[in-house]
Amino acid sequence: MTAALAGKTLGVIGGMGPAATFDFCQRFTAAVPAQRDQDHPRLLVDCDPQIPDRNAALRGEGPSPDLRLAAIARRLVRSGANRVVMPCNTAHAFRAGIDAVVPGRLIDMIGATVQETLVVARSRVGILAADGCLAAALYQQALRGLGLEPVLLPSDAQEDFMKTLYAIKANGPHAEHSILMQRLAEMLADLGADALIAGCTEVPLVLSPEAAPLPLVSSTDALVRASVKALQET
Repeated sequence: MTAALAGKTLGVIGGMGPAATFDFCQRFTAAVPAQRDQDHPRLLVDCDPQIPDRNAALRGEGPSPDLRLAAIARRLVRSGANRVVMPCNTAHAFRAGIDAVVPGRLIDMIGATVQETLVVARSRVGILAADGCLAAALYQQALRGLGLEPVLLPSDAQEDFMKTLYAIKANGPHAEHSILMQRLAEMLADLGADALIAGCTEVPLVLSPEAAPLPLVSSTDALVRASVKALQET
């Protein structure tokens, strides 16, 4: 088992944002069953902060990132990646372009997260996610398809979430961000959620499952586990 990933290669479409990219890489490395360096898979990380803002694109206020994402995915596969991940939830609204150039290679972050949510949720799931992810209804559609009801923050609280998200991207995670994120999680609990999805890769940087008021499914951790499994099966 420890050598199951040896010789495999995972490509990472990163930079959305940089801190979240390397948080994924650290968590992935920790999750690999390895006894020595050579038991780990190869990681090809393209951390490209110049990928256009996904939220602005979905608002119609900026260029689409789809061509750049597809180009990175193609380059990673040509460089030897067996599978490709994109540790950004909102970017999955643009996955069609990636699927077109490297069919079957992208590991579905949204699907992996929702499948793990099924284990802990009873009926209503609170979503901590960026505006673009919510506008694209990535989690809402997936949850409803499995009989679960999504619970979203009120508009003013969602604005606070977005301000915090961009503050983390700009200056890194700080204690005040953790306090605010916990307050927003508690608000979703008060609105009747019985489980939570950290549907933005900046959220696990400031909110741990231990600090959350309800069972919290980290999309980063779900993608890590899905990546290990996918490489083992490749």
